[in-house]
Amino acid sequence: MAGPNQPIYLDYNATTPHAPEVIEAMRPYLESHFGNPSSAHAHGRTAREAVQTARAQVAALLHCQPGEILFTSGGTESNNYALRGIALARHNRGNHIVTSSIEHPAITTVCQQLQREGFSVTYLPVDQHGLVSVADVDKALRRDTILISLMHANNEVGTIQPIEEAALLATSRGIAIHTDAAQSAGKVPTDVNALGVDLLSIAGHKLYAPKGIGALFVRDGIALEPLMRGAGQEGGRRPGTENVLEIVGLGKACEIALRDFAAIHEHMRRMRNRLETSLLERIPHAGVNGHPLRRLPNTLSAGFEGLDANTLLAAIEDKVAASAGAACHSGQVHISHVLEAMHVPHERARGTLRFSTGRTTTESDIDTAASVVSEAVARLR
Repeated sequence: MAGPNQPIYLDYNATTPHAPEVIEAMRPYLESHFGNPSSAHAHGRTAREAVQTARAQVAALLHCQPGEILFTSGGTESNNYALRGIALARHNRGNHIVTSSIEHPAITTVCQQLQREGFSVTYLPVDQHGLVSVADVDKALRRDTILISLMHANNEVGTIQPIEEAALLATSRGIAIHTDAAQSAGKVPTDVNALGVDLLSIAGHKLYAPKGIGALFVRDGIALEPLMRGAGQEGGRRPGTENVLEIVGLGKACEIALRDFAAIHEHMRRMRNRLETSLLERIPHAGVNGHPLRRLPNTLSAGFEGLDANTLLAAIEDKVAASAGAACHSGQVHISHVLEAMHVPHERARGTLRFSTGRTTTESDIDTAASVVSEAVARLR
């Protein structure tokens, strides 16, 4: 996907454009349906029914009950609510949390704050593919463990974690388990019952819905301490007048993701594989980071030895939009915490870029991007 005079967009893991169907679904709530869902009159009923419809659409994607869906401002709030909500609600049972060393900052910074508040956190290592060991999860559990939080799929390298196995360990011991599915929802199955999770976070702007909207699945019977106090919206769990416009957008996006799942998955996988094959064939001393099989269908973390990622990005930015796995500041190269945890060789890690394909990525986009990147690597080397 590239607009007029715009670079080819291969950064869908960062954010996605609004799907045309999402825009059309939202339009009436921008132009005419302005009511407050809490109002008893017709304007309020229209808004309330729209929220109920969207809740059912999100629930269908996750294979849960509509009442188990809580709307939030995005993945970060969902993650904050899951971690802090469980930590505070279960503090009388214990104060130990288990997570991984490659989580998104929306998890790690919350854990760090909880540590400052007296909680204990175990950060599990990963192997060279970015995969957490179930044996390590089991070994980390203690009598005072109250929560396991492992991302479903990593945002940088795409590795998919063994959530189902970790959930079996959790439920057998009465421990709550949460997964951050911001990157996986709509790309791989996110059936909360198959996964076995108690809490699951999604973010609208990774799903072709707007930024500023997300959802948290909270399994029936799981109690969370609210992050905010106010009126009784969202079943009393998240006060504040509902963001009807964007809730409608998220609902429609989830409906599309479920309806077109097989076609979307296969298209993104085919585009990603085409790019990966082309880059590895054209560029010597290039390698792929992440699990060769257990990874998102659209994600390619490619390392180019002998280069700095930010230099390479600068060389291609007018023609290809991607992300870096390392940044250079004041002559110092800072490798991402994910690549560091995976022990990716420094020479490859410092030259790593993340490419992520999307629904509208074309073969022409991929072929052009491969040429641009390979020519830039050869020129810079």
